[in-house]
Amino acid sequence: MEMFIPFGEVFLAAAVHASLQLELGGLLLLYHASLGKHIRRRTKKLVNNYIAGIGTLAILTLTGFCFMMDRYFGSALYPEELAVVVGMLVAIAVLAWIFYYRRGRSTELWLPRSVARYINRRAKNTDSSIEAFSLGVLTGLAEMPFTLILLLTAANSILALPFDYQLLAAGMYVAVVILPMVILRLAIRRGQTVADIQRWRVKHKNFFRIMTGVGFLALALFILAFEVLA
Repeated sequence: MEMFIPFGEVFLAAAVHASLQLELGGLLLLYHASLGKHIRRRTKKLVNNYIAGIGTLAILTLTGFCFMMDRYFGSALYPEELAVVVGMLVAIAVLAWIFYYRRGRSTELWLPRSVARYINRRAKNTDSSIEAFSLGVLTGLAEMPFTLILLLTAANSILALPFDYQLLAAGMYVAVVILPMVILRLAIRRGQTVADIQRWRVKHKNFFRIMTGVGFLALALFILAFEVLA
């Protein structure tokens, strides 16, 4: 049971992170721009480096939180501090329901228009592996207002595990985060088009909106039940 709770929190935080749509949307933009001007082998290389950028940012942020918490707090957060984290998760759940998606029949997100245009322009101009990697990092940074609390929660849970399992838990977090992008890549490889996938995203936008908010609330309740009240 002692191992189940931290691993459960890490998995749930990663699943909520994976349900967010900015990083996946950035990958679709890259596909849309690259398939029109590169051979498939080149596009595959760019996409792999984009996903690597997302995963690298996630693991660096996660391990950075672990280091700072261990260095300055000496251990995982106390229940009183976790109560603040629970409140932040609930607040972000409400924000996800209200503000994460813009209104209308599109998958436009909460980003300022200037930032969205910049990411779109960067995706169109990405021609090298370094540019694709940096686009992944940039997109991950733009999603940080919603993912930072998830990474902090996961880092706190990782510190509660025995040392031998901490790297496994961190790897699990990153694997779950990039899983939707890997699935998208396989879908396109099997013949799905970017337009097909975008239409599917638009059709299920409200479902993703609800599930993302529910995910934040579920993580908050999990921490409240097993960490704060316990």
